[in-house]
Amino acid sequence: MVPDDVQEAVRTLLRWVGEDPEREGLRDTPLRHARAWREYCAGYDEDPGMHLARTFEEVAGYDEIVLLKDIPFQSHCEHHLAPITGKASIAYLPKDRVVGISKLARVLHGYARRLQIQERLTAEIAQAIWTHLKPAGVAVVIEAQHGCMTGRGVKTHGVGMVTSRMLGCFLEDRSSRAELMSLMGY
Repeated sequence: MVPDDVQEAVRTLLRWVGEDPEREGLRDTPLRHARAWREYCAGYDEDPGMHLARTFEEVAGYDEIVLLKDIPFQSHCEHHLAPITGKASIAYLPKDRVVGISKLARVLHGYARRLQIQERLTAEIAQAIWTHLKPAGVAVVIEAQHGCMTGRGVKTHGVGMVTSRMLGCFLEDRSSRAELMSLMGY
């Protein structure tokens, strides 16, 4: 159920840009738009860290880097509500347990489905993994394009922003960081 005031807000925006919200093609747009935004912002309804609760200790002594590369995601910038689209690489160095790899993507999507800035998104993912898995190191690298830069304002296409957050051994040990960055393709 979408409240009437939410639908009316969309109609107001349509009128403000010079459209007729009652014309056939736009008549159901307020409802569709509201439902879309509820889906875009579904991350507020969950704690993304909960995906890291189930771990596996039987890893046959594995204690090397676990890396999930190039996970596609979409978010929206909190300043203009414009799309942010990109890919994330998430790595950790387990101490004595691992998590199912799909859980790393779920953490990314949980935070991405909130209004964001890329820097905070990167930090939140890394902190959740650090807190819940207690690994020797965590690294998150995000490459994204921002609709607020390509579709408005400076209107510059083809520009990607890269952010990273390193914790533990990936921050403190140069050789661990170099190995990780090589695996990520940097």
